[in-house]
Amino acid sequence: MADATAALGVGDRPSARRILGLALPALGVLAAEPLYLLFDIAVVGHLNALALAGLAVGGLILAQVSTQLTFLSYGTTARASRLHGAGDERGAVAEGVQATWLAAGIGLAIVALVQVFARPVTGVIAGGDDIADAALSWLRVAVFGAPLILIAMAGNGWMRGVQNTLRPLRFVLAGLALSAVLCPVLVHGLAGAPRLELIGSAVANVVGQVVTAACFVVAIVRSGAPLRPQPAVMRAQLVLGRDLILRSLAFQACFLSAAAVAARFGAAAVAAHQVVLQLWNLVALTLDSLAIAAQTLVGAALGAGLVSGAKGLARRLTAWSTVFAVLIAVVFALGHAVIPALFTGDVAVQDQIAVAWWFFVAIMPVAGVVFALDGVLLGAGDAAFLRNATLGCAVVGFLPLIWLSLAFDWGLAGIWTGLTVFMVLRMLAVVWRTASGRWAVGGADIQLRTGAEVRPGTGDDQVGR
Repeated sequence: MADATAALGVGDRPSARRILGLALPALGVLAAEPLYLLFDIAVVGHLNALALAGLAVGGLILAQVSTQLTFLSYGTTARASRLHGAGDERGAVAEGVQATWLAAGIGLAIVALVQVFARPVTGVIAGGDDIADAALSWLRVAVFGAPLILIAMAGNGWMRGVQNTLRPLRFVLAGLALSAVLCPVLVHGLAGAPRLELIGSAVANVVGQVVTAACFVVAIVRSGAPLRPQPAVMRAQLVLGRDLILRSLAFQACFLSAAAVAARFGAAAVAAHQVVLQLWNLVALTLDSLAIAAQTLVGAALGAGLVSGAKGLARRLTAWSTVFAVLIAVVFALGHAVIPALFTGDVAVQDQIAVAWWFFVAIMPVAGVVFALDGVLLGAGDAAFLRNATLGCAVVGFLPLIWLSLAFDWGLAGIWTGLTVFMVLRMLAVVWRTASGRWAVGGADIQLRTGAEVRPGTGDDQVGR
């Protein structure tokens, strides 16, 4: 058992090289899409303000759809990593096959629904007819990439589960590199290509997504795993997905409410909130890469029946994440007078950034704990608890303080106090859950924590529920 688990990399003390070997490529995948979107915005921005507004509205609609379906990556990782840890590589890849079937089916349904409802939805969000028309033209083309985006999510999920985060990075970069070349060529009609303007951005996106999705599909076909659909497995994945979707909706409700309330405090406040929130998203992406490593390693350890090893991993990876978060916090604390000036020279906006800044810095170490333990519990398949904890913390902590901030004119201080309370409550919840040990059930043949009763596996180092 010891030799096998060491070969799989699921012991309780993986090397720093092993952890970083999982985390850094995962960070590359997480960061690649936002960086490409900034490039896309810059290319379209050289057309005119109307095209940029259309891209913003259309991109928002497509992003909201894909954001709610991250269970195809995170849920698949949780299931595949257990099978990988148990030595069932074929079964781990088979989880990816079923997730890919789900991704294709859900993606095609999204294409149909968006084509039917695109005009009223863009009209509601855009307000003006000109912006809505521009968004509609982009969205009708870009939405054909929805099945491809979801297939890539599923591919990332099973490959993380078998502890291969480098191949997904290569696949994603191959697609984005092609999109990056095509985008300016098609938008501005370079090198003799037709000048498609805003639609050229959508075409470039879809072509790149075809390449990335094709790479993942080819990898599955070559793996030798059975390719036929298995409804029972897909149903289990959807149950896990239900919990993760509800959790994601809680986040969306919180951050959309925060943006809406910040807008009520004036242009300087909403601009400052956006700057600090984007920096927070950057920090979150960085910490999430370690959470992915935690999810992968803990899931594999439990699949191998190494419950005590999984608990050791939870402690070690949480310490790593917390120390890393503290270092990031120190950097932003020292840069409090310099970093905001990189984003704006407006004194009023800088003054508002200063209001939110120290909340932003203070919650980073808390986030280090929360993100790591989120990864641990996701790796254990404890999605039902994470759903309940996130919803509860949002209802009790974040949302009341956001709306009280509006009622009592607390400004950004109130909004960021709400985020701080939200993160502290989440930290208390996941620390309590992790310390309880109820998540740590070994073996590959179990019902993952989706509200169903757990059946202990047959590993030699297990504890019961």
